[in-house]
Amino acid sequence: MKSPYVSELEPGKVVVTIFVVHSKEVRQKKTGEPYLSLHLGDRTGEIEAKMWDNVAEVVDTFQRDDFVKVKGLLQIYNNRPQLTVHKLQRLSDAEVDPADYFPASQRNPDEMLAELREIVSGIQNPHLKALVELFLNDEEIAQRYKKAPGAKSIHHAYLGGLIEHVLSLCQLCRLAAQHYKILDLDLLLAGAVLHDVGKIYELNYDRGFGYSSEGQLVGHIAIAVRLLERKLSLLPDFPERLRTLVEHLILSHHGLLEFGSPKVPVFLEAMALHYLDDLDAKMDCMRAIVEQDRQVEGHWTGYSPSLERVVLKKLKYLADEREELLETAPAPKPARQDDRTLSLFGEKLGQALQKPREDN
Repeated sequence: MKSPYVSELEPGKVVVTIFVVHSKEVRQKKTGEPYLSLHLGDRTGEIEAKMWDNVAEVVDTFQRDDFVKVKGLLQIYNNRPQLTVHKLQRLSDAEVDPADYFPASQRNPDEMLAELREIVSGIQNPHLKALVELFLNDEEIAQRYKKAPGAKSIHHAYLGGLIEHVLSLCQLCRLAAQHYKILDLDLLLAGAVLHDVGKIYELNYDRGFGYSSEGQLVGHIAIAVRLLERKLSLLPDFPERLRTLVEHLILSHHGLLEFGSPKVPVFLEAMALHYLDDLDAKMDCMRAIVEQDRQVEGHWTGYSPSLERVVLKKLKYLADEREELLETAPAPKPARQDDRTLSLFGEKLGQALQKPREDN
């Protein structure tokens, strides 16, 4: 097992360990000499790194997504940890365990797929049930579905993140349908399962997380609609207008045109799906920002471009207040001599009163 992980690094200590390269840039010092600006990571997080010396010896020996063994000193710079790399060596895939380097859901992917199948089995509309089962019974889709991340970096950005996000969304759909009786739960669940299915081909996730060429050129919404057309061709009796509603659920789930949605939601289930999807994504995004924040001091994370704000580290904020109260609390007042005497007298009196009386 790899050690130490990013989460275990301590400032002021020299570390020798293995990372996967998330990004690599060759920059210039003021003297004109090159230096390397890197982001290195493992399954527990990411660390910014700089290599100032001997760059020419290693710059062409490794690339993004390669595994590298590094020796360096962890320091604090601008309130953030930064690793100064002294030595760097590329390793082959056979020398590492990939599970140590790529974040993954804590849940078992097969169990999540089984849970999703059970949810789909409860869909009452036979046309929607048959459609969604066609997707989940497709072996290639099923295998990709349970492995794919929910996004490249914004939310559920880990192996198994997509199906974990969909299961969470299905639970939100059930709650919403209980509250808003006018919602068609079957249609909502079908939309939840299918809305992001295009991400299984939009994203690459065999090494680091990135976009495939298809993902760059077309995007997951268009890919999902393409997959939908293929499956619907196997269901000739599928109602045409219901087909259009399912298409709209996929096309409108981003909610706004400026967010990449070809259409805005125009019926109840489409509106509900958009907001529930957005809620689940933002909750996971905020969770990840707090957990992965690298600010050493303070109650706030760094700025999040995806949320367009900094985020309060609530537990640290409350814990520091408790510590401050303990530090400022007055010391307990020492007991006076007469207090101790009175306390002893009270104890003796109590014992005497509790003794059984003797009959005369």
